[in-house]
Amino acid sequence: MSAIEVGLKVILLFFVLVTIHEWGHFYFAKRAGILVREFAIGFGPKIFSYKKGETRYTLRILPIGGFVRMAGEDPEIVQVNPGQTVAIKLNKDNKVSSLFLDQLDRRSNVIQGVVEHIDMERTLQVTLDVDGERVSYPIDPQAMMVTKGTETQIAPYDRQFGSKTVGQRALAIVMGPVMNFVLAIVLFLIVVIMSGVFTNVKLDSVLAGKAGEKAGLQKGDIVMSIDNQPIGADREKLVTTIQASAGQPMTWVVDRSGNPLTLQVTPEMEDGSGKLGIVISGDRRSATFREVISGTYESVVGTTIGIVTSFQKLIMLQFKLDDLGGPIRTAQVSAQFAQMGITVFLSWTATLSLYLGIFNLLPIPALDGSRLLFMGLEALRGKPIDPNRESMVHFVGFALLMLLMVAVTYNDILRLIKG
Repeated sequence: MSAIEVGLKVILLFFVLVTIHEWGHFYFAKRAGILVREFAIGFGPKIFSYKKGETRYTLRILPIGGFVRMAGEDPEIVQVNPGQTVAIKLNKDNKVSSLFLDQLDRRSNVIQGVVEHIDMERTLQVTLDVDGERVSYPIDPQAMMVTKGTETQIAPYDRQFGSKTVGQRALAIVMGPVMNFVLAIVLFLIVVIMSGVFTNVKLDSVLAGKAGEKAGLQKGDIVMSIDNQPIGADREKLVTTIQASAGQPMTWVVDRSGNPLTLQVTPEMEDGSGKLGIVISGDRRSATFREVISGTYESVVGTTIGIVTSFQKLIMLQFKLDDLGGPIRTAQVSAQFAQMGITVFLSWTATLSLYLGIFNLLPIPALDGSRLLFMGLEALRGKPIDPNRESMVHFVGFALLMLLMVAVTYNDILRLIKG
């Protein structure tokens, strides 16, 4: 497989994981009637941008995430204050369709005046002093504010994130991680269908000089039983039995070319557990519907337990900086899996999707879990938390996450330099 093909697969992996997550936020925000200003993949400067309907879709330079910018989540960037001179353009219904904040002399077919009163959230009304005459106009709910060549659609209160019920807002937030869970389940299901079901445990190779070869094991042997315990197709049982039996003789019965053979096998202690120096595989058959469901369930649950356990170690500070990896390390590992075949790569993609969903549900400031926590507190109190305080918490959390990202990326670069 060429480096270009591997690179494209890794880029596609990140694109799919982030897009499916942000689409969950986007779809359920739009469904609740929230104005979505931007759907972005990546952070930093824009590489590509286009607008469709009310939303601008952007691709940004740093592939470390994405975001959906909803009206009302943060203070509106463009504001109009009494005493400010503006120009307005009316539509055929005599409502303000455009409100110009600069370069007023260059605007044609407009009404220019000084703002006496303006409300673009609730009453949608503007009052101007036009050459000493006080005039009022209704504002179209989809009116545009234009400044420095940029158009920004106004956001009436009923189109803002904060105007929706706790349930609607929580759904718009939680569906990002949920879509990652859905993607993981679908991919694991595809992997089970493509891989089939093992009918036995077969030795794919036996490494020279290791305990397996010394015991007489050979490539192609089918493991029937260990110490009178049937192995069947249970590869995990074989692995855990070997790991737990370092230095302990075991009686293996293997099928070699249709003939049963009994061998005495003693695993050697290596890296804290028993090892034989064998690579196992097995013969396969197509999975039944029931086996597809159960196999998918086992993959999802087993992977989830592994991810949660790793987060527990992280919280308990049971790790070294070298144990952590950032985007570079993740891309490097993803490239390795991309070269191992489509089923292995799909399984890795499913694992990353599950990881992304669980990570985003952690109650860490700036993550979805933290925002859901604030909504839970709002539901219990019967009133929202001060938006300014909540925004500050998320800002600090985001800054700390970026600091951690810089640290692990630096560590990734050092790891690459050191080989």
